[in-house]
Amino acid sequence: MRALISVSDKTGIVELAKELVNLGVEIISTGGTFQRLVEEGVPAVEVSKITGFPECLDGRVKTLHPNIHAGLLAMRSKKEHMEQLKELQIDTIDIVIVNLYPFKATILKDGVTREEAIENIDIGGPTMLRSAAKNYQDVAVVVDPTDYAVVLEELKEKKEISVDTKFYLMQKVFMHTSSYDTLIADYLRKERQDHEMPETLTMTFEKVQDMRYGENPHQKAAFYREIGDKKGSIADAQQLHGKELSFNNINDTHGALELLKEFTEPTVVGCKHGNPCGVGSGHEIEIAWNKAYHADETSIFGGIVTLNRTVTKAIAEDMNKIFLEVVVAPDYDEDALEILCKKKNIRILKLKDISVAQHSESYDLKKVNGGVIVQTIDSKLLKEDEELEVVTTAQPTKKQMEDLLFAWKVVKYVKSNGIALAKDKQTVGIGPGQVNRIWATKQAIEHGKELIGEDATDGAVLASDAFFPFSDCVEEAHKAGIKAIIQPGGSLKDQDSIDKCNEYGIAMVFTGMRHFRH
Repeated sequence: MRALISVSDKTGIVELAKELVNLGVEIISTGGTFQRLVEEGVPAVEVSKITGFPECLDGRVKTLHPNIHAGLLAMRSKKEHMEQLKELQIDTIDIVIVNLYPFKATILKDGVTREEAIENIDIGGPTMLRSAAKNYQDVAVVVDPTDYAVVLEELKEKKEISVDTKFYLMQKVFMHTSSYDTLIADYLRKERQDHEMPETLTMTFEKVQDMRYGENPHQKAAFYREIGDKKGSIADAQQLHGKELSFNNINDTHGALELLKEFTEPTVVGCKHGNPCGVGSGHEIEIAWNKAYHADETSIFGGIVTLNRTVTKAIAEDMNKIFLEVVVAPDYDEDALEILCKKKNIRILKLKDISVAQHSESYDLKKVNGGVIVQTIDSKLLKEDEELEVVTTAQPTKKQMEDLLFAWKVVKYVKSNGIALAKDKQTVGIGPGQVNRIWATKQAIEHGKELIGEDATDGAVLASDAFFPFSDCVEEAHKAGIKAIIQPGGSLKDQDSIDKCNEYGIAMVFTGMRHFRH
Protein backbone atom coordinates (compact mmCIF):
# COMPACT_ATOMS: atom_id res chain seq x y z
CA MET A 1 0.00 0.00 0.00
CA ARG A 2 1.31 3.45 -0.93
CA ALA A 3 0.31 6.90 0.28
CA LEU A 4 1.06 10.23 -1.38
CA ILE A 5 1.35 13.09 1.10
CA SER A 6 1.57 16.75 0.05
CA VAL A 7 0.15 19.33 2.48
CA SER A 8 0.32 23.06 3.10
CA ASP A 9 -1.34 22.69 6.49
CA LYS A 10 1.04 20.31 8.25
CA THR A 11 -1.07 19.91 11.39
CA GLY A 12 -0.71 16.32 12.59
CA ILE A 13 0.97 15.16 9.39
CA VAL A 14 4.17 13.80 10.98
CA GLU A 15 2.21 11.75 13.51
CA LEU A 16 -0.05 10.41 10.76
CA ALA A 17 2.88 9.50 8.52
CA LYS A 18 4.63 7.64 11.33
CA GLU A 19 1.47 5.65 12.04
CA LEU A 20 1.11 4.79 8.34
CA VAL A 21 4.72 3.60 8.16
CA ASN A 22 4.12 1.39 11.21
CA LEU A 23 1.18 -0.13 9.32
CA GLY A 24 3.46 -0.97 6.39
CA VAL A 25 2.45 1.91 4.12
CA GLU A 26 5.09 3.36 1.78
CA ILE A 27 5.16 7.17 1.81
CA ILE A 28 5.60 9.33 -1.31
CA SER A 29 5.94 13.04 -0.72
CA THR A 30 6.75 16.41 -2.31
CA GLY A 31 8.66 19.61 -1.61
CA GLY A 32 8.30 21.05 1.86
CA THR A 33 6.26 18.12 3.11
CA PHE A 34 9.00 15.68 2.08
CA GLN A 35 11.63 17.77 3.85
CA ARG A 36 9.53 17.94 7.02
CA LEU A 37 8.91 14.18 7.09
CA VAL A 38 12.59 13.33 6.51
CA GLU A 39 13.65 15.78 9.23
CA GLU A 40 11.28 14.02 11.62
CA GLY A 41 12.70 10.62 10.77
CA VAL A 42 9.87 9.41 8.56
CA PRO A 43 11.10 7.25 5.66
CA ALA A 44 9.69 8.80 2.49
CA VAL A 45 10.32 8.69 -1.26
CA GLU A 46 10.49 12.04 -3.06
CA VAL A 47 7.94 12.32 -5.85
CA SER A 48 10.62 13.01 -8.48
CA LYS A 49 11.87 9.43 -7.92
CA ILE A 50 8.42 8.19 -8.94
CA THR A 51 7.96 10.48 -11.92
CA GLY A 52 11.55 10.26 -13.11
CA PHE A 53 11.37 14.01 -13.61
CA PRO A 54 12.65 16.76 -11.30
CA GLU A 55 10.37 19.36 -9.73
CA CYS A 56 10.57 22.50 -11.87
CA LEU A 57 9.33 26.06 -12.39
CA ASP A 58 9.78 26.97 -8.71
CA GLY A 59 7.79 23.92 -7.70
CA ARG A 60 4.84 24.69 -9.97
CA VAL A 61 5.24 21.26 -11.60
CA LYS A 62 5.76 18.32 -9.25
CA THR A 63 2.95 15.79 -9.47
CA LEU A 64 1.46 16.55 -12.91
CA HIS A 65 2.74 13.30 -14.41
CA PRO A 66 1.27 9.99 -15.73
CA ASN A 67 3.25 7.99 -13.15
CA ILE A 68 1.17 9.75 -10.48
CA HIS A 69 -2.23 10.08 -12.11
CA ALA A 70 -2.26 6.64 -13.72
CA GLY A 71 -1.52 5.21 -10.27
CA LEU A 72 -4.49 7.14 -8.90
CA LEU A 73 -7.03 6.59 -11.68
CA ALA A 74 -6.43 2.94 -12.51
CA MET A 75 -9.51 0.91 -11.59
CA ARG A 76 -8.29 -2.18 -9.73
CA SER A 77 -11.31 -4.22 -10.84
CA LYS A 78 -10.61 -3.53 -14.50
CA LYS A 79 -8.18 -6.09 -15.93
CA GLU A 80 -7.17 -3.82 -18.84
CA HIS A 81 -6.21 -1.00 -16.46
CA MET A 82 -4.01 -3.22 -14.35
CA GLU A 83 -2.34 -4.75 -17.39
CA GLN A 84 -1.54 -1.29 -18.76
CA LEU A 85 -0.01 -0.25 -15.43
CA LYS A 86 2.17 -3.35 -15.52
CA GLU A 87 3.30 -2.62 -19.08
CA LEU A 88 4.10 0.99 -18.15
CA GLN A 89 5.78 -0.07 -14.92
CA ILE A 90 3.53 2.18 -12.85
CA ASP A 91 2.47 1.26 -9.31
CA THR A 92 -0.89 2.13 -7.80
CA ILE A 93 -1.33 4.80 -5.13
CA ASP A 94 -3.89 3.83 -2.49
CA ILE A 95 -4.09 6.84 -0.19
CA VAL A 96 -3.82 10.53 -1.05
CA ILE A 97 -3.38 13.08 1.74
CA VAL A 98 -3.41 16.56 0.26
CA ASN A 99 -4.47 20.02 1.32
CA LEU A 100 -4.05 23.04 -0.86
CA TYR A 101 -2.01 26.21 -1.12
CA PRO A 102 -3.40 28.74 1.39
CA PHE A 103 -5.27 30.91 -1.11
CA LYS A 104 -7.85 32.07 1.46
CA ALA A 105 -5.22 33.02 4.05
CA THR A 106 -3.26 34.84 1.36
CA ILE A 107 -6.11 37.06 0.13
CA LEU A 108 -7.16 37.89 3.69
CA LYS A 109 -3.75 39.42 4.44
CA ASP A 110 -3.47 43.20 4.46
CA GLY A 111 -1.79 44.60 1.36
CA VAL A 112 -1.74 41.35 -0.60
CA THR A 113 -0.91 41.87 -4.28
CA ARG A 114 -2.66 40.24 -7.20
CA GLU A 115 0.58 38.45 -8.14
CA GLU A 116 0.91 37.00 -4.65
CA ALA A 117 -2.70 35.84 -4.66
CA ILE A 118 -2.41 34.17 -8.06
CA GLU A 119 0.84 32.45 -7.09
CA ASN A 120 -1.13 30.80 -4.28
CA ILE A 121 -3.61 29.19 -6.66
CA ASP A 122 -2.91 25.48 -6.35
CA ILE A 123 -2.87 23.41 -9.56
CA GLY A 124 -1.30 20.05 -8.79
CA GLY A 125 -3.13 19.63 -5.49
CA PRO A 126 -6.69 19.93 -6.82
CA THR A 127 -5.74 17.75 -9.78
CA MET A 128 -4.55 14.94 -7.52
CA LEU A 129 -7.58 15.33 -5.27
CA ARG A 130 -9.97 15.08 -8.20
CA SER A 131 -8.17 12.07 -9.71
CA ALA A 132 -8.16 10.20 -6.42
CA ALA A 133 -11.74 11.14 -5.58
CA LYS A 134 -13.03 10.03 -8.98
CA ASN A 135 -11.54 6.59 -8.25
CA TYR A 136 -12.85 6.55 -4.68
CA GLN A 137 -13.61 2.81 -4.72
CA ASP A 138 -9.88 2.14 -4.84
CA VAL A 139 -8.28 5.27 -3.40
CA ALA A 140 -8.87 6.95 -0.03
CA VAL A 141 -8.38 10.68 -0.36
CA VAL A 142 -8.05 12.90 2.71
CA VAL A 143 -8.27 16.68 2.47
CA ASP A 144 -9.24 17.51 6.06
CA PRO A 145 -6.81 16.85 8.96
CA THR A 146 -9.78 16.06 11.22
CA ASP A 147 -10.26 12.87 9.17
CA TYR A 148 -6.79 11.49 9.86
CA ALA A 149 -8.09 9.63 12.92
CA VAL A 150 -10.90 8.02 10.93
CA VAL A 151 -8.49 6.64 8.36
CA LEU A 152 -6.01 5.35 10.94
CA GLU A 153 -8.72 3.71 13.02
CA GLU A 154 -10.04 1.70 10.08
CA LEU A 155 -6.58 0.72 8.88
CA LYS A 156 -5.66 -0.54 12.34
CA GLU A 157 -8.90 -2.43 12.89
CA LYS A 158 -9.70 -3.73 9.39
CA LYS A 159 -6.41 -3.41 7.51
CA GLU A 160 -8.31 -1.38 4.91
CA ILE A 161 -10.51 1.69 4.53
CA SER A 162 -14.17 0.91 3.89
CA VAL A 163 -15.94 1.97 0.70
CA ASP A 164 -18.44 3.97 2.78
CA THR A 165 -15.62 5.95 4.34
CA LYS A 166 -13.97 6.45 0.97
CA PHE A 167 -17.24 7.78 -0.43
CA TYR A 168 -17.58 10.16 2.52
CA LEU A 169 -14.01 11.37 1.94
CA MET A 170 -14.71 11.77 -1.79
CA GLN A 171 -17.69 14.01 -1.05
CA LYS A 172 -15.55 16.22 1.19
CA VAL A 173 -12.96 16.55 -1.56
CA PHE A 174 -15.40 17.90 -4.13
CA MET A 175 -16.99 20.23 -1.58
CA HIS A 176 -13.50 21.50 -0.75
CA THR A 177 -12.28 21.97 -4.32
CA SER A 178 -15.58 23.60 -5.27
CA SER A 179 -15.25 26.08 -2.42
CA TYR A 180 -11.58 26.68 -3.30
CA ASP A 181 -12.35 27.46 -6.95
CA THR A 182 -15.32 29.62 -6.00
CA LEU A 183 -13.11 31.67 -3.70
CA ILE A 184 -10.65 32.21 -6.56
CA ALA A 185 -13.42 33.21 -8.98
CA ASP A 186 -14.90 35.65 -6.46
CA TYR A 187 -11.49 37.21 -5.80
CA LEU A 188 -10.88 37.68 -9.53
CA ARG A 189 -14.33 39.21 -10.05
CA LYS A 190 -13.63 41.75 -7.33
CA GLU A 191 -10.17 42.45 -8.75
CA ARG A 192 -11.78 43.28 -12.09
CA GLN A 193 -14.41 45.34 -10.25
CA ASP A 194 -17.03 43.43 -12.18
CA HIS A 195 -20.36 44.36 -10.63
CA GLU A 196 -22.57 42.80 -13.29
CA MET A 197 -24.82 39.86 -12.45
CA PRO A 198 -22.75 36.81 -13.53
CA GLU A 199 -24.01 34.20 -16.00
CA THR A 200 -23.42 31.53 -13.38
CA LEU A 201 -23.54 32.29 -9.67
CA THR A 202 -21.27 30.42 -7.30
CA MET A 203 -20.76 31.39 -3.68
CA THR A 204 -18.93 29.77 -0.79
CA PHE A 205 -19.48 30.00 2.94
CA GLU A 206 -17.94 28.42 6.03
CA LYS A 207 -20.07 26.90 8.77
CA VAL A 208 -20.01 28.85 12.02
CA GLN A 209 -22.38 26.64 13.96
CA ASP A 210 -25.19 24.14 13.76
CA MET A 211 -28.41 25.34 15.33
CA ARG A 212 -30.95 23.51 17.41
CA TYR A 213 -33.56 24.32 14.76
CA GLY A 214 -34.60 26.92 12.20
CA GLU A 215 -37.52 29.34 12.29
CA ASN A 216 -39.57 26.50 13.79
CA PRO A 217 -38.54 23.43 15.82
CA HIS A 218 -39.17 20.99 12.94
CA GLN A 219 -36.69 22.78 10.61
CA LYS A 220 -32.94 22.05 10.47
CA ALA A 221 -30.62 25.05 10.42
CA ALA A 222 -27.00 26.21 10.51
CA PHE A 223 -25.18 29.54 10.33
CA TYR A 224 -22.58 30.02 7.59
CA ARG A 225 -20.18 32.92 7.32
CA GLU A 226 -18.97 34.61 4.15
CA ILE A 227 -15.21 34.49 3.68
CA GLY A 228 -13.42 37.81 3.95
CA ASP A 229 -13.58 41.01 5.94
CA LYS A 230 -17.14 41.26 7.30
CA LYS A 231 -16.72 44.11 9.77
CA GLY A 232 -19.98 45.45 11.12
CA SER A 233 -21.88 42.21 10.48
CA ILE A 234 -23.46 39.75 12.89
CA ALA A 235 -20.86 37.24 11.65
CA ASP A 236 -18.11 39.41 13.15
CA ALA A 237 -19.71 39.90 16.56
CA GLN A 238 -18.10 38.55 19.72
CA GLN A 239 -20.55 36.85 22.07
CA LEU A 240 -19.79 37.79 25.67
CA HIS A 241 -22.64 35.99 27.42
CA GLY A 242 -25.69 33.80 26.96
CA LYS A 243 -26.91 30.85 24.94
CA GLU A 244 -26.01 30.25 21.32
CA LEU A 245 -27.76 32.50 18.83
CA SER A 246 -30.77 30.92 17.17
CA PHE A 247 -31.85 31.18 13.52
CA ASN A 248 -34.41 33.87 14.42
CA ASN A 249 -31.91 35.72 16.66
CA ILE A 250 -29.45 36.05 13.78
CA ASN A 251 -32.08 37.04 11.22
CA ASP A 252 -33.66 39.67 13.48
CA THR A 253 -30.34 41.02 14.73
CA HIS A 254 -29.13 41.47 11.15
CA GLY A 255 -32.16 43.62 10.36
CA ALA A 256 -31.72 45.71 13.50
CA LEU A 257 -28.03 46.26 12.74
CA GLU A 258 -28.66 47.35 9.17
CA LEU A 259 -31.19 49.96 10.34
CA LEU A 260 -28.79 51.14 13.05
CA LYS A 261 -26.11 51.79 10.41
CA GLU A 262 -28.30 54.51 8.87
CA PHE A 263 -27.61 56.69 11.93
CA THR A 264 -24.46 58.49 13.06
CA GLU A 265 -25.84 60.18 16.19
CA PRO A 266 -26.46 58.10 19.33
CA THR A 267 -29.28 55.72 18.37
CA VAL A 268 -31.01 52.63 19.72
CA VAL A 269 -33.03 50.19 17.59
CA GLY A 270 -35.48 47.71 19.07
CA CYS A 271 -36.53 44.94 16.70
CA LYS A 272 -39.05 42.10 16.82
CA HIS A 273 -39.65 39.45 14.15
CA GLY A 274 -37.66 41.33 11.55
CA ASN A 275 -39.41 44.67 12.03
CA PRO A 276 -38.30 47.69 14.06
CA CYS A 277 -40.61 48.17 17.04
CA GLY A 278 -38.95 51.16 18.67
CA VAL A 279 -36.23 53.50 17.43
CA GLY A 280 -34.82 56.57 19.15
CA SER A 281 -32.00 59.06 18.59
CA GLY A 282 -30.62 61.73 20.91
CA HIS A 283 -27.49 63.61 21.85
CA GLU A 284 -26.77 60.94 24.50
CA ILE A 285 -27.23 57.18 24.27
CA GLU A 286 -29.34 57.09 27.47
CA ILE A 287 -31.83 59.47 25.83
CA ALA A 288 -31.89 57.33 22.69
CA TRP A 289 -32.52 54.20 24.80
CA ASN A 290 -35.42 55.82 26.65
CA LYS A 291 -37.01 56.89 23.38
CA ALA A 292 -36.63 53.46 21.78
CA TYR A 293 -37.94 51.63 24.84
CA HIS A 294 -40.93 53.87 25.49
CA ALA A 295 -41.87 53.85 21.80
CA ASP A 296 -43.26 50.32 22.29
CA GLU A 297 -42.73 48.82 25.72
CA THR A 298 -44.91 45.85 24.79
CA SER A 299 -43.24 44.67 21.59
CA ILE A 300 -39.67 45.13 22.76
CA PHE A 301 -40.25 42.35 25.32
CA GLY A 302 -38.37 39.32 23.98
CA GLY A 303 -36.85 41.44 21.23
CA ILE A 304 -33.48 42.53 19.89
CA VAL A 305 -31.78 45.79 20.91
CA THR A 306 -28.84 47.32 19.05
CA LEU A 307 -26.97 50.45 20.11
CA ASN A 308 -24.25 52.43 18.34
CA ARG A 309 -22.64 53.67 21.56
CA THR A 310 -21.29 52.01 24.71
CA VAL A 311 -23.92 50.52 27.04
CA THR A 312 -23.88 52.33 30.37
CA LYS A 313 -24.83 51.12 33.83
CA ALA A 314 -28.10 53.08 33.72
CA ILE A 315 -29.15 51.48 30.44
CA ALA A 316 -28.17 48.00 31.68
CA GLU A 317 -30.28 48.44 34.80
CA ASP A 318 -33.28 49.37 32.66
CA MET A 319 -32.69 46.48 30.27
CA ASN A 320 -32.59 44.00 33.14
CA LYS A 321 -36.13 44.94 34.12
CA ILE A 322 -37.46 43.25 30.96
CA PHE A 323 -36.70 40.12 28.95
CA LEU A 324 -34.50 40.72 25.92
CA GLU A 325 -33.20 38.03 23.56
CA VAL A 326 -30.13 39.86 22.21
CA VAL A 327 -28.24 43.08 22.93
CA VAL A 328 -25.55 44.27 20.51
CA ALA A 329 -23.29 47.27 21.07
CA PRO A 330 -19.76 48.40 20.22
CA ASP A 331 -18.80 48.11 23.91
CA TYR A 332 -20.09 47.85 27.47
CA ASP A 333 -19.05 49.63 30.65
CA GLU A 334 -17.67 47.07 33.09
CA ASP A 335 -20.49 47.51 35.60
CA ALA A 336 -23.07 47.45 32.78
CA LEU A 337 -21.80 44.09 31.56
CA GLU A 338 -21.83 42.73 35.09
CA ILE A 339 -25.49 43.72 35.46
CA LEU A 340 -26.56 42.27 32.10
CA CYS A 341 -24.77 38.98 32.71
CA LYS A 342 -26.88 38.34 35.80
CA LYS A 343 -29.58 37.08 33.46
CA LYS A 344 -28.76 33.62 32.17
CA ASN A 345 -30.57 33.62 28.83
CA ILE A 346 -29.81 37.04 27.39
CA ARG A 347 -27.26 37.00 24.55
CA ILE A 348 -24.74 39.82 24.90
CA LEU A 349 -22.78 40.63 21.74
CA LYS A 350 -19.94 43.08 21.23
CA LEU A 351 -19.50 44.40 17.70
CA LYS A 352 -16.59 46.82 17.62
CA ASP A 353 -17.19 48.09 14.08
CA ILE A 354 -20.95 48.29 14.46
CA SER A 355 -21.33 51.28 12.12
CA VAL A 356 -19.43 49.78 9.16
CA ALA A 357 -21.90 49.31 6.32
CA GLN A 358 -22.09 46.52 3.78
CA HIS A 359 -20.43 47.15 0.43
CA SER A 360 -23.02 48.60 -1.94
CA GLU A 361 -22.41 45.77 -4.45
CA SER A 362 -23.06 43.03 -1.90
CA TYR A 363 -25.69 40.50 -2.92
CA ASP A 364 -29.07 40.00 -1.32
CA LEU A 365 -30.41 36.52 -2.06
CA LYS A 366 -33.84 34.97 -1.65
CA LYS A 367 -34.29 31.27 -2.25
CA VAL A 368 -37.36 30.25 -4.20
CA ASN A 369 -38.45 26.77 -5.20
CA GLY A 370 -36.34 25.92 -8.24
CA GLY A 371 -33.93 28.81 -8.07
CA VAL A 372 -32.71 31.95 -6.37
CA ILE A 373 -33.40 35.63 -7.01
CA VAL A 374 -30.44 37.92 -6.55
CA GLN A 375 -30.11 41.67 -6.19
CA THR A 376 -27.62 44.17 -4.84
CA ILE A 377 -28.46 45.38 -1.35
CA ASP A 378 -30.61 48.45 -0.82
CA SER A 379 -27.63 50.58 0.18
CA LYS A 380 -29.02 54.01 -0.62
CA LEU A 381 -31.34 56.17 1.44
CA LEU A 382 -31.98 58.95 -1.06
CA LYS A 383 -31.08 59.57 -4.67
CA GLU A 384 -27.58 60.96 -4.98
CA ASP A 385 -27.15 64.62 -5.94
CA GLU A 386 -30.90 65.21 -5.90
CA GLU A 387 -32.70 67.38 -3.40
CA LEU A 388 -35.92 66.29 -1.74
CA GLU A 389 -38.90 67.75 -3.53
CA VAL A 390 -41.46 69.61 -1.43
CA VAL A 391 -44.66 69.26 -3.47
CA THR A 392 -47.11 71.11 -1.22
CA THR A 393 -47.77 74.73 -0.37
CA ALA A 394 -46.84 74.05 3.25
CA GLN A 395 -43.09 73.75 3.76
CA PRO A 396 -41.70 71.44 6.46
CA THR A 397 -39.98 73.22 9.33
CA LYS A 398 -36.36 72.40 10.16
CA LYS A 399 -37.50 70.18 13.04
CA GLN A 400 -40.09 68.45 10.87
CA MET A 401 -37.46 67.79 8.20
CA GLU A 402 -35.21 66.18 10.81
CA ASP A 403 -38.08 63.95 11.88
CA LEU A 404 -39.00 63.18 8.26
CA LEU A 405 -35.47 61.96 7.51
CA PHE A 406 -35.46 59.99 10.78
CA ALA A 407 -38.75 58.31 9.83
CA TRP A 408 -37.50 57.69 6.28
CA LYS A 409 -34.53 55.76 7.65
CA VAL A 410 -36.82 53.66 9.81
CA VAL A 411 -39.44 52.88 7.18
CA LYS A 412 -36.72 51.61 4.85
CA TYR A 413 -36.48 48.60 7.20
CA VAL A 414 -40.20 48.10 7.84
CA LYS A 415 -41.76 45.19 5.94
CA SER A 416 -43.94 46.36 3.05
CA ASN A 417 -46.48 47.82 2.96
CA GLY A 418 -44.76 49.88 5.63
CA ILE A 419 -45.56 53.10 7.49
CA ALA A 420 -43.45 54.76 10.21
CA LEU A 421 -44.53 57.68 12.39
CA ALA A 422 -41.97 59.77 14.26
CA LYS A 423 -41.78 62.78 16.55
CA ASP A 424 -38.71 64.28 18.21
CA LYS A 425 -36.52 61.54 16.66
CA GLN A 426 -38.59 58.80 18.22
CA THR A 427 -40.87 56.33 16.50
CA VAL A 428 -44.44 56.82 17.71
CA GLY A 429 -46.13 54.19 15.55
CA ILE A 430 -45.10 51.54 13.02
CA GLY A 431 -47.38 49.70 10.61
CA PRO A 432 -45.55 46.78 8.97
CA GLY A 433 -46.40 44.16 6.38
CA GLN A 434 -49.97 45.04 5.46
CA VAL A 435 -51.58 44.14 2.13
CA ASN A 436 -52.66 47.72 1.54
CA ARG A 437 -51.25 51.05 2.57
CA ILE A 438 -54.31 52.43 4.34
CA TRP A 439 -54.30 49.48 6.74
CA ALA A 440 -50.61 50.06 7.47
CA THR A 441 -51.34 53.76 8.12
CA LYS A 442 -54.28 53.05 10.42
CA GLN A 443 -52.30 50.39 12.27
CA ALA A 444 -49.35 52.73 12.87
CA ILE A 445 -51.65 55.47 14.19
CA GLU A 446 -53.73 53.13 16.36
CA HIS A 447 -50.68 51.44 17.88
CA GLY A 448 -49.03 54.77 18.60
CA LYS A 449 -52.08 56.06 20.45
CA GLU A 450 -52.52 52.79 22.32
CA LEU A 451 -48.87 52.35 23.33
CA ILE A 452 -47.77 55.92 23.98
CA GLY A 453 -50.94 57.95 24.47
CA GLU A 454 -53.77 59.67 22.62
CA ASP A 455 -51.58 62.65 21.77
CA ALA A 456 -48.69 60.48 20.48
CA THR A 457 -49.27 61.39 16.85
CA ASP A 458 -50.12 65.07 17.35
CA GLY A 459 -47.44 67.01 15.47
CA ALA A 460 -45.78 63.81 14.26
CA VAL A 461 -44.54 63.03 10.75
CA LEU A 462 -45.29 60.04 8.56
CA ALA A 463 -43.02 58.04 6.23
CA SER A 464 -44.29 55.60 3.63
CA ASP A 465 -41.99 53.09 1.92
CA ALA A 466 -43.87 53.49 -1.39
CA PHE A 467 -46.23 55.99 -2.99
CA PHE A 468 -49.85 56.65 -1.99
CA PRO A 469 -52.20 55.19 -4.61
CA PHE A 470 -55.06 57.21 -3.09
CA SER A 471 -55.50 60.22 -0.82
CA ASP A 472 -57.04 58.13 1.97
CA CYS A 473 -53.71 57.92 3.86
CA VAL A 474 -53.56 61.73 3.95
CA GLU A 475 -57.09 61.77 5.41
CA GLU A 476 -56.04 59.41 8.21
CA ALA A 477 -52.84 61.39 8.82
CA HIS A 478 -54.83 64.59 9.21
CA LYS A 479 -57.24 62.98 11.69
CA ALA A 480 -54.22 61.86 13.76
CA GLY A 481 -52.67 65.34 13.86
CA ILE A 482 -49.75 64.48 11.57
CA LYS A 483 -48.12 67.60 10.12
CA ALA A 484 -45.70 66.32 7.46
CA ILE A 485 -45.34 63.31 5.16
CA ILE A 486 -42.40 61.82 3.26
CA GLN A 487 -42.95 59.31 0.47
CA PRO A 488 -41.41 58.37 -2.89
CA GLY A 489 -44.12 59.82 -5.13
CA GLY A 490 -44.69 58.43 -8.60
CA SER A 491 -48.36 57.44 -8.42
CA LEU A 492 -50.73 58.37 -11.24
CA LYS A 493 -52.84 59.94 -8.48
CA ASP A 494 -50.08 61.90 -6.76
CA GLN A 495 -51.97 65.12 -7.34
CA ASP A 496 -54.95 63.82 -5.31
CA SER A 497 -52.68 63.37 -2.28
CA ILE A 498 -50.98 66.72 -2.87
CA ASP A 499 -54.33 68.51 -3.08
CA LYS A 500 -55.53 66.84 0.10
CA CYS A 501 -52.32 67.87 1.92
CA ASN A 502 -52.80 71.45 0.72
CA GLU A 503 -56.38 71.35 2.01
CA TYR A 504 -55.19 70.35 5.48
CA GLY A 505 -51.95 72.35 5.60
CA ILE A 506 -49.78 69.23 5.68
CA ALA A 507 -46.30 69.42 4.19
CA MET A 508 -45.44 66.59 1.79
CA VAL A 509 -41.97 65.66 0.53
CA PHE A 510 -41.19 63.35 -2.38
CA THR A 511 -37.94 61.35 -2.32
CA GLY A 512 -38.17 59.78 -5.79
CA MET A 513 -36.88 56.51 -4.28
CA ARG A 514 -38.90 53.51 -3.12
CA HIS A 515 -37.86 51.12 -0.33
CA PHE A 516 -39.93 47.95 -0.60
CA ARG A 517 -38.84 45.26 1.86
CA HIS A 518 -40.42 41.84 1.52
